[in-house]
Amino acid sequence: MARDARYCVPYRRRREGKTNYRKRKALIVSGKPRLVVRGSLKNIVVQMIASKPAGDTVLASAHSRELLKKYGWKAPRGNIPTAYLTGLLCGLKAKAKGVTEAVLDIGLHSPTKGAKVFAALKGVLDAGLAVPCSEEKLPDENRIRGLHIVQYAKTLSAEGEKYMAAFSKYLENKIPPEQLPEHFAEVKKAVVAAFKGGGESRGG
Repeated sequence: MARDARYCVPYRRRREGKTNYRKRKALIVSGKPRLVVRGSLKNIVVQMIASKPAGDTVLASAHSRELLKKYGWKAPRGNIPTAYLTGLLCGLKAKAKGVTEAVLDIGLHSPTKGAKVFAALKGVLDAGLAVPCSEEKLPDENRIRGLHIVQYAKTLSAEGEKYMAAFSKYLENKIPPEQLPEHFAEVKKAVVAAFKGGGESRGG
C-alpha cells in the first residue's frame, strides 16, 4: 500500500509479473536485436525482435507448429528437441535476413541450466548467429537429441499402462519415443536443407 505522496504505482505489466522493465531497458540499450524465447507445455515460439522508437519490430519468427507443417515433425512440440529445432529455424531465418548477432531475452523465466530456453538458444547458435551466453547453461547434445526421453521410455517399457499413458502423443503420431533421436536428425537435416543456397522464402 502507498505510504506517502512519493509512492509510484508500478507499471501494469510489472504488477502482473509479465515484464521486468529494468532488464528490458538493459537489453534495448545494447542496440542489438533481442532473441525472445517463449514456451508453453505444447509449443515453443522463438523470435528475433528489434526495438525501435515506434515499437518492437519482428525480424524473424519461428513457431514449433512450423516443424509439424513444413518439416514433418511428429513428436510433441513442448520438449527440448523441439525447442532446439525451433531455435535453429528462427536462427536460419534471421541469418537469411542479414541478422548476425543478438542478445537473449528470457523474460521472467529463471535461467535454469539445460532449460528449453537454452535449447532454443543452442539452435540459434548452431544457425551461425552470435549470442553472448554461458556455455554451461546450454543442454548437452544427448538431451538436445532426446536421449533422456528414450531412457525414460525404456524404464517404462515393462509397465504397459504407464508407458502408453506417458507416450500417448508419440504413439498417436506413429513415432515410438525410442526412435526420437533418429527422427530429430531427419527433421534437423530438412530444416538446414531448406536454407541452403538462399533457402526458404525470406518472408518468415
